[in-house]
Amino acid sequence: MARALLHLNSTAVMACAKEAVQERVQIPAKARNARVLVLGGTGRVGGSTAVALSKLCPELQIVVGSRNREKGAAMVGTLGKNSEFAEVDIHNENSLLMALKDVDLVVHTAGPFQQAPRCTVLEAAIETKTAYIDVCDDSSYALRAKSFKDRAIAANIPAITTGGIYPGVSNVMAAELVRDAKSESEQEPERLRFSYYTAGTGGAGPTILATSFLLLGEDVVAYSKGEKITVEPYSGMLSVDFGKGIGRKDVFLLNLPEVRSAHEVLGVPTVSARFGTAPFFWNWGMVAMTKLLPAEYLRNRKKVQQLVQLFDPVVRVFDGIAGERVSMRVDLGCAGGRNTVGIFSHRRLSVSVGTAIAAFVLAVLEGATQPGVWFPEEPEGIAVEARELLLERATQGTINFVMNKPPWMVETEPKELGLGIYI
Repeated sequence: MARALLHLNSTAVMACAKEAVQERVQIPAKARNARVLVLGGTGRVGGSTAVALSKLCPELQIVVGSRNREKGAAMVGTLGKNSEFAEVDIHNENSLLMALKDVDLVVHTAGPFQQAPRCTVLEAAIETKTAYIDVCDDSSYALRAKSFKDRAIAANIPAITTGGIYPGVSNVMAAELVRDAKSESEQEPERLRFSYYTAGTGGAGPTILATSFLLLGEDVVAYSKGEKITVEPYSGMLSVDFGKGIGRKDVFLLNLPEVRSAHEVLGVPTVSARFGTAPFFWNWGMVAMTKLLPAEYLRNRKKVQQLVQLFDPVVRVFDGIAGERVSMRVDLGCAGGRNTVGIFSHRRLSVSVGTAIAAFVLAVLEGATQPGVWFPEEPEGIAVEARELLLERATQGTINFVMNKPPWMVETEPKELGLGIYI
């Protein structure tokens, strides 16, 4: 149920600050005093990003962009002297252009991105020659953003779309698994599967519910042996072992942008993405909604908002019980029989999402992104120059992070064939 566009009040964000990344990182002098505008900076993802950036690199000047002055002031109080508030309406072109006038990079976390008709923030960033990152989790929006590649190159600005935790860090994990498979065993990748799990919504509230319901109105795009296929949303259930700290969880197909980008960029013929949540009956409820409600209803923002108002009080109650653990697992299968896994697990989505986005911000500020609009998994030196460094930063505070291991080494319940042989 929980994707990476979440909102919470400033009190909860302050609590997240106590668990934010403590390690300071060294970045080039030219970037240390950079001004970074975080749009949606009083929301869950934006607030978590601002806190993580202030911990990772205290020299950065952080501008909290929001329409809510009261929450903005609270966030600035949390961040300290190197921060300020800017009142910004992303739907107002003049407001956007004024906010971007004196910043070096803008982070767009003001979702949901589903059914947004334009990439207004990206367009403003190109016009003002401002580096750009978004945490988009919508396939249509991501492709629309990618269409601005030539304009971004002409403006000489670097831009990364889908640069959050998932999609985002998960894309980089996939790229590293593919690179290792080709370099270590010279085996050709055949299958790539993204699996995501979050306990409840992490206290996300209305925005994430709207995102989730809107996704239920979209047919799922996947790839099988190079062919594009479409299936019903929240179908194709699999039981996936997310390793220590999480265990085995049920996940379901959703229409997520990393499927197409990984297929096209990494050249893997079979790609899919699944998501699951807890308590388990939320998954049942999501399946029931796809069966009982017409897709047209679930694509209607006004009707979805009515659903959100109905379900939000109940969700908040169960969020307090479920917690907010998050895990993602990326599986790669190769033609020669090689199967490798990457796993990322964290106790708090609210902390890990900000740390992940901050890692992308630092990569761009360090000059590691070429002009253009890129997906995170594009070749090293284009989107991200040093993937290992990005993953090292993004995974600080995780309870489990492993890469390039066979499944039996990381699962809590590996399958035994006999004679001590596991798969």
